[in-house]
Amino acid sequence: RYGIMRPLLLGAVMVAMTNLLFALLAVAVPDIRLLMLVISADNLSGGLAASVFIAYLSSLTNTAYTATQYALFSSMMTLPAKLLGGFSGVIVDGYGYPWFFIYASASGIPA
Repeated sequence: RYGIMRPLLLGAVMVAMTNLLFALLAVAVPDIRLLMLVISADNLSGGLAASVFIAYLSSLTNTAYTATQYALFSSMMTLPAKLLGGFSGVIVDGYGYPWFFIYASASGIPA
């Protein structure tokens, strides 16, 4: 009904916005309710984005090579996070958590 691009864009925007919620959490007065809200929003947006992306990857596969192509596509999906995740500590040490999460949110803008 909506096609695949609208839900993909919605998932990307929601994931980027939850990073801003983590930035808010980093500067706010400690509050367990805010923590629960941020974690819930992150889980919801991450689940939506992952589900839509899996559906998108499934639409790209050729039926004759579904298993191989899906394995390659899903591996490529997780590769950037694995490669870049190790450098996140350097950014946090240099700029702090609020700026790290703002940067993480801004990096989702090209999506």
